[in-house]
Amino acid sequence: MNNNILKAIINLVQTPSFELKEYYSNHNRANSMGDALEEYIKDIFAGTYAIANEQERLEKISEVFSYLGNNSNPPDAMLKKGDAIEVKKIENNNASLALNSSYPKHKLFADSPMISLHCRDAEEWDEKDIIYAVGVVDNNKLMNLSLVYGLDYCASEETYTKIKAKIKDGVEAIPGVEFSETRELGRVNKVDPLGITYLRVRGMWGIENPWTVFKYIYEKDLSKEFNFFAIINEEKYADFSKEDRKEFEDFVNKSDLNITKVKIKNPDNPAILNVAYLITYSK
Repeated sequence: MNNNILKAIINLVQTPSFELKEYYSNHNRANSMGDALEEYIKDIFAGTYAIANEQERLEKISEVFSYLGNNSNPPDAMLKKGDAIEVKKIENNNASLALNSSYPKHKLFADSPMISLHCRDAEEWDEKDIIYAVGVVDNNKLMNLSLVYGLDYCASEETYTKIKAKIKDGVEAIPGVEFSETRELGRVNKVDPLGITYLRVRGMWGIENPWTVFKYIYEKDLSKEFNFFAIINEEKYADFSKEDRKEFEDFVNKSDLNITKVKIKNPDNPAILNVAYLITYSK
């Protein structure tokens, strides 16, 4: 089976361990729970969770991913010839995701000014679907995890770039101040009489978490210690190979995974309902 979201879900169920700090501290992989969650997501996509030898694990991860990112630029990872992944940690079920200067991603584009040169050159690509892997971490334990595609979660790029452009144009229209070119919303120079003070105008984006956004089709089982859900729209699901879909569906039939066809709101026009697969698991 190829390394994709279907394989990641199988790996999650086959090796269910959610004590992030204990597991990753023992392997010296993470300095924080956010880092630990990123490592966990890498492991379930690469199938490296049970590999004890760190060198062997890193070699396998290198085979699966074309790019592993940093906190400054999206995404956190890219599967070779596959999807991009953005990992977000929140500390309670009601918290929103802090995206900082990066607006939500419907898809990831190679010509985006928000990505790094290393990401752009990691492989031959123009655009990638992006998976938001969102985990609720409490007291070092992964309580809830969701995998949702930006296609089903966020509006198209022009929705966000349009408002960003309007704000930037408004700031730059202020008379009597000096501006300089920046990727941020604006930078005002020489604010004071000495001309030594400047003002940076930055966007701080955020988005409601997937449990809030998709509460009309999914609710956690509060009697369980861990809850997982994923949403894959019908068109995306059909893009996976026939062999991958069969292996996944065979696994669903003999596991505690549940898969249901649902209708979800189109992020660009909620009047349109798109068919998708809701995949759930609890333990």
